Amino acid sequence: MLYAVKMDVAIPHDLDPAERDATLAREKAYSQDLQRGGEWRHIWRCAGQYSNISVFDVESNERLHEILWNLPLFAYMTIEVTPLATHPSDIALAPAAG
Repeated sequence: MLYAVKMDVAIPHDLDPAERDATLAREKAYSQDLQRGGEWRHIWRCAGQYSNISVFDVESNERLHEILWNLPLFAYMTIEVTPLATHPSDIALAPAAG
């Protein structure tokens, strides 16, 4: 199942700098492990914002929920999830011309 997920991050300005750095390092490692495993298919930065739009390919709603809740930055995020479906105009779905 494919999902587009927009994540807006708002880390408190008064967060201890060492805790901030450690949390960011855990977030990076966690997201990169999921990317290597194929569940976090794409990640794009939203220009001018502390936000990203990502595409997840997971087995279920429950798995996506688990991934998102375990993000080290989850407590500082606003998350919007959009389930995705194939579009009939997608040329990747068209039979090869012969």
